[in-house]
Amino acid sequence: MTDDDNALLAKAGELPEGPGVYVMRDREGMEIYVGKAKNLRRRVQSYFRKRDRRRKDLALAENIADFEYVETDSELEAFLLESRMIKDLQPRYNVLLKNNDAYPFIEVAWGDDFPRVRTARRKENPRSRYYGPFVGAGDIKGALAALQRIFRFRSCQRDIDAGNPRHFLGRGCLNYHLKRCAGACLGAIAKDEYRRRVSGLCRFLSGQKKELVEDLRKEMEAAAAELRFEDAAALRDVVESLQALNRQPEIDESLAPFNPRTEPERGLGALKEALGLDDLPRRIEGIDIANLMGKEVVGSLVSFLDGVPFKEGYRRYRIRTVDGQDDFASIAEVVRRRYGKMQEEGTPFPDIILVDGGKGQLGAAAAAMREVGAQPKALMSLAKAEETPFLAGRPDPLPMSRSNPGLMILMRVRDESHRFAQHYHHILRRKAMFGEG
Repeated sequence: MTDDDNALLAKAGELPEGPGVYVMRDREGMEIYVGKAKNLRRRVQSYFRKRDRRRKDLALAENIADFEYVETDSELEAFLLESRMIKDLQPRYNVLLKNNDAYPFIEVAWGDDFPRVRTARRKENPRSRYYGPFVGAGDIKGALAALQRIFRFRSCQRDIDAGNPRHFLGRGCLNYHLKRCAGACLGAIAKDEYRRRVSGLCRFLSGQKKELVEDLRKEMEAAAAELRFEDAAALRDVVESLQALNRQPEIDESLAPFNPRTEPERGLGALKEALGLDDLPRRIEGIDIANLMGKEVVGSLVSFLDGVPFKEGYRRYRIRTVDGQDDFASIAEVVRRRYGKMQEEGTPFPDIILVDGGKGQLGAAAAAMREVGAQPKALMSLAKAEETPFLAGRPDPLPMSRSNPGLMILMRVRDESHRFAQHYHHILRRKAMFGEG
């Protein structure tokens, strides 16, 4: 290492270990690269340790003479700030964002009565507001998912005219029932209130989080003083959610979603054909049971959207009504608790419900469904040994080969439900062993 590298490495060692954005400069003081990091110290140090350098960073590292950084409250804010700084500074090593058509923007369709929010490749609508561009569809999808939980904007393609009652639906979509959308298509939120929420989103995307939180607090206090307690509570929830971004924990790798080994769209198309469904099965839920010698029996439910894990839909169940080891009765309890509640609330059912096991487990799940008066679109089981899929109401297994992409999707759901059940089971065993909780 050169003396310059040693000096820069020492300077990097003084950086905070939280999220933020760093700016690399050359010997003329020009900005040559902007990057984001979950851990600023670790990421910036990697440029000056030869053993840690990534191949794509070699040419850049040789030209770094100094750096600056901006600490952020969360990884989400680092992601948004990186995009704004690249757009403003145009560093020469950020080649990925120079062709704006190749990378997505966040589009807020402000010209709509109830503006929808989505990703877009080009700035095509003069009445929309655009933020970005951003590198990586995965990052932008995760950012929008986090922001949708806070601001509850709609992402659907429906045209909703505030003055036309025929534009309002009778039932909400999945996002509404998961409390990720305010229900504009139901008429559950007034036009002005919805646009106020989306205006807050736009301020956040523009980097005005602190000012936004301050203004929301003032609105909350005013609403409480005027005895508008529901409005005050709604504002409080938004403020708390924005502040919670500062306290996001490290990702638990044991719960991190995996990348399926088959193309999701192909797999879903194969399932549609095999099950005779009218549409692609966008949402799949998987159920599994874990126990040790009949003790600490737990159930897991995992949710997949468009063929990939949807972590907000995961649920854990500590079995209450079953003594000893009885997988059939335990599966029946999970089914009653999960789908009985959905039936009562009128929540849309998933397109496919998959039980880990064979015909016996499937029969127990089907009986529990009848008990709560539920009629799922497709109730299935998948046994591990032979990877044999069964469909409720059909005596013979479905003719799906091991190479069928639809079966691969089912195997991923089954394996994830098993892993999630085992993870919860280990937590309970550890608590029992060490007297925790």
